[in-house]
Amino acid sequence: MALSKSQIPYTYLVCGTKDCKKNCQFYCNPCHQPLCEQCRDEHRKRNHNIVHYRQLPVEKCRIHHSKDVDLYCEECQIPLCSKCTATQEHRGHVFTDLEMIYAEKVLLFQKEVAKIRDQFKPFSKKLQEENPVYANEFKTITDDIKASMKAEAESLKSIVDAVTSDKIEQVNKIEQSALEKINGQNKKIDDYINYLNDLIESFYGHLSPTNIKNVVSVPTPKTHPLPEMVKPVPPVFTAGQYSREDVSILLGSVSDLDIKPENREKVAFRELKLTEKQRKQDKGTSDEKQTLSLASSVTKLREFRVPGVDNICHITVDMSGKFWVSDSRGMLIHIDLQGSPLLFAEMKSSGSYEGFHTTTRDGEMIYTEVNDKVVKRIAVDNTITEFTNTGYWTPLGIHSSHINGDILEGMVKKGVGAKVTRYTKTGKAIQNIEKSLGGKDLYKYPHFITENINGDICTSDFDQKAVVVVNESGQNRFSYLGQENLSPYAICTDLLGHILVCDGYSLTVLVLDKDCRLLSVSGDKLYCNVAVCVDNESNLLVGQRNNLVSVFKYLE
Repeated sequence: MALSKSQIPYTYLVCGTKDCKKNCQFYCNPCHQPLCEQCRDEHRKRNHNIVHYRQLPVEKCRIHHSKDVDLYCEECQIPLCSKCTATQEHRGHVFTDLEMIYAEKVLLFQKEVAKIRDQFKPFSKKLQEENPVYANEFKTITDDIKASMKAEAESLKSIVDAVTSDKIEQVNKIEQSALEKINGQNKKIDDYINYLNDLIESFYGHLSPTNIKNVVSVPTPKTHPLPEMVKPVPPVFTAGQYSREDVSILLGSVSDLDIKPENREKVAFRELKLTEKQRKQDKGTSDEKQTLSLASSVTKLREFRVPGVDNICHITVDMSGKFWVSDSRGMLIHIDLQGSPLLFAEMKSSGSYEGFHTTTRDGEMIYTEVNDKVVKRIAVDNTITEFTNTGYWTPLGIHSSHINGDILEGMVKKGVGAKVTRYTKTGKAIQNIEKSLGGKDLYKYPHFITENINGDICTSDFDQKAVVVVNESGQNRFSYLGQENLSPYAICTDLLGHILVCDGYSLTVLVLDKDCRLLSVSGDKLYCNVAVCVDNESNLLVGQRNNLVSVFKYLE
């Protein structure tokens, strides 16, 4: 006799929430997670897209044609109906609800399709788009090598010409000296010939036929010997001993580096893992946002002093929760959570109060050298390289987007104006924000800058005495001028979209919402001159015009 369905040992698909063992009936698309009815309600509170779990298609059993297949034999790994369980072939086997198996497979397929659509396809497209970039970079390098080789050859030719000229000059001098000697001997010969002619005439004078006594009495003549003549020895040229290999060595060498190239597919896979990690972090942040709100009052948690700095001008937090602090002298210090220094650097800044540095999602530090008009990068291994050159523009406040990794730089140029420039992570300028749609200048002195969770670019403009906010396209959203006078310095945002700005006039921290509404003004307890930022635990860090940093809890 066939077992009833209630008597068949099988398991069912449980809810994907941790420690929840209830039956899965629904599916959360944003979380890619099966849910029971109770957990579905919790996800609905977060405005997640919830759908019913996909039902098992109806299929008749091939043996018992009146029955639907609804079980799965784990031993035989085939679908079957409840009547099949009583057959000798399947007696004693373990059976699983086929709907659960089907749902699990659908879930896996949905997750894989989502991963392919959201990660593998975009990264494949990225790899494809990078090919011409790599080709151009490679060609640029090889062109530079060929140009260097030609320059080396020209240099060698110049040296060969110079050496040849020196040796020819040496031969010319030997030739000139020999010719001078030969010409000198010509004069000797001429003088000797003249002497011989005079001697002949003298002899003829004595040979008179009328005066024998004169001939006999003259002493026996003696002719002077020929003058000494020297034949110059010509120089001998000995050809140099060289070969094609010798010249090749002089001109350098070309070789492939004995370094295994990094597999771009592995690089992409690492980025996929980072993307997945970021997605989980974003999910955790989203959950945290549901439970936080602005506190009615602030609570001081702790304070610490930063050694090696004078007046704190700017504070930024990296992804690990450690801090970078700069002062009015241009000192930049990396410190841990207890305030102990990890790294000292010196910026060639003007010494004024600006937001000269920022941290990236990759853990790098980007900072500006105001005097040299360059932006530099400190890598994770503490090596310093140039990120970009701002030309005739003086860089001021800088911020690294935690949304897309772009770098936002506020800058000014005397006699021209001010602007905010957006750079890619490689330092390529892709956007300049200068004027509103009506043609009005947006900025005068953007010395601190940040980005809100909605992509808005928020800037403290000291000369305008305003907080200027534009959207990511550069269109002006609003300018906050304060209730009285405003002297805006450091500016930051939090995970709720609040804009926090340090007001040097009232010496307080102002909290605005993302639409310019003033939410609160810190009291005497939260005294602030210049520097302010929010750490990774949503605490507020306030730097003073000394080396003291205070940490406050302002959300609850």
